[in-house]
Amino acid sequence: MKKIFIAIFGSLAGLVLGYIIFLQGNSILPKKQVIGFLPYFLLNHAKTDYSAYITTLTYFGLRVNGNGSIMKLTNPQEEEPGWYALKSGKLNPFFAKAKQSNISLSLLISDGSQESIDSLLANPVSSGKTLVSQVSPIMKQYGFSDLNLDIESVMQASSSARENFLTFAKTVKESLVKNKLGTLTIEISPTDLIKKDLIDPLKIAPVADYVVVMGYDYHYTGSYVTGPVAPLYGAGVSLEYDVATAINKAKKVIPENKIILGIPFYGYSWETIGNTIQSAVIPDTGIVESTRTVSDFLKNCATCSARFNSTFQEPYFIYKNTNTGTYQQTFYPNELSTRSKVEFANTENLGGIAIWALGYEDSNILTPLETYKNSL
Repeated sequence: MKKIFIAIFGSLAGLVLGYIIFLQGNSILPKKQVIGFLPYFLLNHAKTDYSAYITTLTYFGLRVNGNGSIMKLTNPQEEEPGWYALKSGKLNPFFAKAKQSNISLSLLISDGSQESIDSLLANPVSSGKTLVSQVSPIMKQYGFSDLNLDIESVMQASSSARENFLTFAKTVKESLVKNKLGTLTIEISPTDLIKKDLIDPLKIAPVADYVVVMGYDYHYTGSYVTGPVAPLYGAGVSLEYDVATAINKAKKVIPENKIILGIPFYGYSWETIGNTIQSAVIPDTGIVESTRTVSDFLKNCATCSARFNSTFQEPYFIYKNTNTGTYQQTFYPNELSTRSKVEFANTENLGGIAIWALGYEDSNILTPLETYKNSL
């Protein structure tokens, strides 16, 4: 009987130890985060101190060339703006305050050019090693403890291209670990979960420490009809896709505590002939609206009345332009819609939330983040 007990205990202990090693090796026990993206083009609008609301400040960012090197010049006479903002010291006050408040720093590397992405992935191992060799001194100099990859391809990808991206990401991760630089975060679009896009979430999940699902742009400047930017619900009723559906699909292939829900602090306005939701958009009239500009506009518009769609969990307003006879429709986030998404992330036990972007906010929309951060 004693031998049986020892054998059973030994097996259980082995399983538990093996499971712990598996969890650690696959980085699926990360801490929860509230990420605030700080773009170089919003530095003049952003606050220096967001310590009450975020756990991680992510600088957006630096661009990568097709060979994996950091882009420092856009042409021989002009520095790349993200590189210039970092090198010039404009970010130093933000970084200093973050460190003082025990806020982690993350460096985002972006590439949205299909030509550049194709070149990057033509030699994924070389590109990955080059990238880390170039960001290594930057991360050490400024104290970045996370590298965020935002490689956005709008084209459906071949199987070989998807494998090459996976190889690139693995190379980056291995190089980060080897050089003790920190964690790896990878951005994905909701469409990556339903289409054969460049990034395969299932295969990326073991590589990334965190995966940010960008839960916005369900409608955008080029949309044919008006509608919510980040609808929490509505799929199968008035929409084809929504945030909740995307996260449900993400949880099937990515550990839930690796998933970071991206939340917008911006919306869109369109000009239309119709005065109802999902009216056809007059071409080339879509514009980006920050929560701050929308809030200021509503304060000064006597004929504008915002409504809150309980299905989308997003506000909107429609008003007539008396000069043109057309209507202006605006969908945007506010404190209530942000609270709904924060509560959703909490209920779904996600790894956290990420805000695009600091500098877009009005005076109220940050409040739900403070409550969420304090609950972590």
